[in-house]
Parts: sequence; C-alpha cells; structure tokens
Amino acid sequence: MVVPSPANEAERLELLRALQILDTDPEPVFDRPTRLLARALGLPITLISLIDEHRQWFKSRVGLAVSETPRDQAFCVHTIVQSEPLVVPNACEDERFAQNPLVVGAPHIRAYAGVPIRSQGGLALGTLCAIDTQPRTFSSTELQILQDMAEVVAHEMHLRETLLLTRSQLSRADEALVESEARYRSIFELASVGIAIVAPDGSWLSVNEPLCQIVGYSAGELLQMTFQDITHPEDLHGDLDLKRKLVSGELNSYHLEKRYLHKDGHAIWSSLSVSKKASAEGEVEYFIAVIRNIQARKEVEEALALLRQELEARVHERTEQLSQSNQALLTVIESQQRAEQEVRSREAELAAVIENANDAYISLDQNGIVRAWNRVAEETFGWMAAEAIGRTLDQLIMPAEMGQAHRAGMARFLASGESSMLGRRLELPALRKDGAMLTVEVRIRALQVGGKMLFSAFLHDISERKRDEAQRDNEARHDALTGLLNRRALSEILPIALARADRSGSPLGLLFIDLDGFKAVNDTYGHEAGDELLRAVALLLRQSVRETDSVVRLAGDEFTLLLEGLTNGEADARGVADKVLAAIGQPISTSHGVVNVNASIGISLYAPGSGKDAALLLREADERMYQAKRAGKGRAFS
Repeated sequence: MVVPSPANEAERLELLRALQILDTDPEPVFDRPTRLLARALGLPITLISLIDEHRQWFKSRVGLAVSETPRDQAFCVHTIVQSEPLVVPNACEDERFAQNPLVVGAPHIRAYAGVPIRSQGGLALGTLCAIDTQPRTFSSTELQILQDMAEVVAHEMHLRETLLLTRSQLSRADEALVESEARYRSIFELASVGIAIVAPDGSWLSVNEPLCQIVGYSAGELLQMTFQDITHPEDLHGDLDLKRKLVSGELNSYHLEKRYLHKDGHAIWSSLSVSKKASAEGEVEYFIAVIRNIQARKEVEEALALLRQELEARVHERTEQLSQSNQALLTVIESQQRAEQEVRSREAELAAVIENANDAYISLDQNGIVRAWNRVAEETFGWMAAEAIGRTLDQLIMPAEMGQAHRAGMARFLASGESSMLGRRLELPALRKDGAMLTVEVRIRALQVGGKMLFSAFLHDISERKRDEAQRDNEARHDALTGLLNRRALSEILPIALARADRSGSPLGLLFIDLDGFKAVNDTYGHEAGDELLRAVALLLRQSVRETDSVVRLAGDEFTLLLEGLTNGEADARGVADKVLAAIGQPISTSHGVVNVNASIGISLYAPGSGKDAALLLREADERMYQAKRAGKGRAFS
C-alpha cells in the first residue's frame, strides 16, 4: 500500500522540528484532551499523533502502551493529507487498512476517527484520533467533540509557534543592541564617580566599579540588593520621599547628601544625584544615579564642627571668667535660643510627617506606654489619641491571648537586646475599640534616646487584602455550581489523608461516582435541569457521609467520596456506597419535572503502610466505576 504524503511535506517537517516537541515528556496541556475525549466518547484508545519522516510519535496517549509506530502503518498519515476528518467505521472492511499490522494484531483497531492538527499556516503537524477495538459508527455529535478537542490541541501548538517566532525576533534585536551596549558600558565603567541604573522598586540593575569601591560590595552582590538595603536607616525616609516626587512629576531630578552602609558596617557620606528615564507613556522605566564619595569632606566638616565647639567652650569659659563681657554672654544666649527654636521646628516638621503618614504610627516608651498616636491610628483602631496616650497596647489593640507574650518580649529585649520582632514586616491580629478584629502589617524599630529605649511602630490595615486572598483560595478549591470541593482540592487533601491513615493505622476508602442517565436529563430537559440535578445530588452525597468525610465534584457528573478512619475497611466503604445508591436512585424533583437517575460506583481502599499513592488510588476507583457500568450500572464495584 502506498503511504500518502502532503504536498508541503518539507515545510511541514521543518516546522515540526523547529517546535522541538518530538520525543518530549508528557504534558498536562496535551494529556487532558485525550483523557476527556476517551471519557466523553467511551473509547479505549485516544491519541495525539505527530508524523515525522519515518514514524508517528504519540505526544499523548490513552489506552496504548507503545510511544510510536512506523509511518507506513499509521492511519494518521491518511488523515493529514485531507481537510475533513478521516472516519473508518470498520478497518477490516477498508482495503487501505484491512491488512495493517495494527488491525491484524495488537491493538486490533476496528473503528478510527481522526482530525488533523494544523499550524497557524495550515500545515498538518499530526492528528487527534479516537480508536475503538469494535466496529463503530461515529455520530455527528461525537465527531464535533473530536473536532473541538482537536482545536484545543491546535491552539496550544499555535501558542508554541508564536513563542518560537518571538524568540527569533528577540535574537535579532539582541544582536542590534550589543554594539550600543558596548559603547555605553565603556563610558559607564570608565567614569570616575559611581554610576548606577536603578529599577523603580529600588533594586540595582547595573553598577560600575567606582560605586562598588565606595560601598565595598561586588557588582554581583549589589545586583541582588536594593538601594534601600544599604541606605542608612536615618536617611532612607528622605531619599524615598524625593524618589516619590520624582516619579509623580513634582521633580525632574533631585540631589541630596546621604549615608550608605559599607559592607563592613561603617557609614559612608555620599553626594547623590538622581534623574529618571520615562517611557513614551510617562511611566518610569529606571533611575540614573550618580554617587560621589564625600566622606573625607564630611570628616573635615565634623572636625571643624568639633573645633568650633571647643572654641565656643573656650569663649564661654572666658566669658564666665570675665563677667564684664556681657555682650559675649548675650551672644551665647541668643545662639542657644536659636538652637532651641530649630529643635522645636524640626520636632514640628517630624510631627507633621508622622501625623500625615499613610500608616498608623504608634510610639511606646520602654515601659510599653503609648507616647504618640497619629491620625491614621485613630481611624484604624477607633481610639482617639487622647484616649490612647498613657495606656499600653494590650489595653488598646492587642488580643488578650497575645498580651503575655508581648510583655515578655519587651522584657527580654530590654534585658538582652534580643528580639524576633524588631526590623521585620510582621502580619498580626489586632482589635478595634468596638471589638472588631483586624489583620495589620507591622514594622517596629527600637531607638535609644537620652539613655532610654523608644519603640516606633508603623501599622497598616491589610484585613481587606487577607479577606480577598482567602476568598480567592476558597473559589480556587470549590466547585462553583455545587459548592463541593473540586479536583484541585482533592489533589491537595488526598495525599494528606493517606499520610494521616499511615499514622493512625485506620484504612481509608475512595468512592468514584458517575451518574447513570445524566445525559438523558440534559437532552430532555436542558442544561438548567441538569445543573439542578447536580446540586441535588451534591446535597444527597453530603447527607450520606460523616462531617469528617470529603465530597468532591471532579467534573461533569463525576464525584468522589473520601472516607477516612474506616473501622471495618471494605465493609464500611460498601455500606456508604449502598446508602448513596439508594439516595440517588430515588426520584429527584427539579423545576422542570421529576427525573430519575442512578449511579455507578467504583470503590478503592488504602491499607495503612501499603505505599499506594493518590494517583493510583483514584485510578483504581475510576476503573472499578467503569466495571460497575459494564456490569449493568446502578451498582458499586470494589
């Protein structure tokens, strides 16, 4: 028999090799369509076949042990040369395939239906095919399901084509950038000052050698850090505030003197100039920072300041000795007054910053007494500043169960300087004045002022974010129609249940349930009635098991029951199965009328210490469910 070949065979083979998909490991994105197709059409064999020069290789297969066959034996070779699906009701009666080794011998193909899987340009890379070991006529609905599944597989192939094209275009663009990058790098590295490219979040994107020499870190070490990591804590707030104004457009650039922390721990005074690079849409892409080491200048300034202080002290001493020098004394007094005024101004500025901060700010003395409570703290916790100041946190916002640990932690820190809370971002529960619970993100720092310890805490209410995260997690693990756990949840809880069974020594049962007659309800009354039926069955299943058992909707009309702590093993599991069969077998009322369905149930048992994994346990229950169906439906098989 002559094996047909597509007219564009060379182009087709070139694309197939470029996609680098042949002889690759199984992937869920390809295995799901074959499993769903086998289940939907009730077929023993479904395949995703890719055709190269000498063979057909199976990217995904259900019901077939071999991974490839010679090309001249492949039904799929005939499929890829035509535009319509290839359908063979009985291979023994088709002259093209009657003597084919796959028909005469294993797997004894009788019925075949295949749809080409085409590239974006129309090249047939392979097929999605459905195979039966008995002669069979495929209905138009079944062929449509086959074509729909083929579209799913083709869509994944199209995505990989797009990725292949994108990589090619990026490679050409990278070559064009190399020369420009080389010129930029020479300027960058030969500069006499530190230069860095900084991401919007503060991480170093590129640094030159002079900068590395200033801060003592290698380029590789800096690229794993942010500028916040090596900025002196006392200078960080001002730097971040100027950065915010640069991003918002209030400033085009900024300059400040700040301290970086050298790798060996000491502070280095630097002159920092920052400008931004914005996109065409006005979004900041990165910052350009120029850093000069001014440590020597600062040390001179500090020495001069010290000398000035010594001179002033001498003048003051001389003035005391010469009481007649009233003018000199007046000068000193005025200087002190100006200094006090400046201190008050600075305190006022700091108070304004704290009062208008976006987070709640609380200051505590070393006894845990609140000394500062800003406007956001009032709004967040419901306590006015006048009420909060002078009290302790366990009297205000701390849950009762945390009070003892809080007091013990403060005492330990004051005694040893050790704390697991300071300098970290923590998520903690908190209470409002009205008793409502909050979750807050907390950052606490300790400062020693005047020989006494002062604690500063910034708190941000993240309750809404935590609720949203919990809601998303719940939706991801529950079926939207029935409210039952879904397949993802089962994949999480089943391994845990097996481990629990090993520890307790109690057997575990898994029931795989498939409704008999569900398709007829959908076809007769419509999908709304089908949905009502599924919700009713979900309720019956919940009522048939203990609260400690788990009810899961896998997909469509398939459910599983996870039964833990079975005293009598198979007898207990079968008792639950009989209870379920009796409940589902009763007439069920829907808004479209009374419907009658049954169920087929497969039972799989796990003996503690047997080592059987979750996938095998589920597969056994699935296979036994099909045995129950073949035995006449409306029954359980173990």
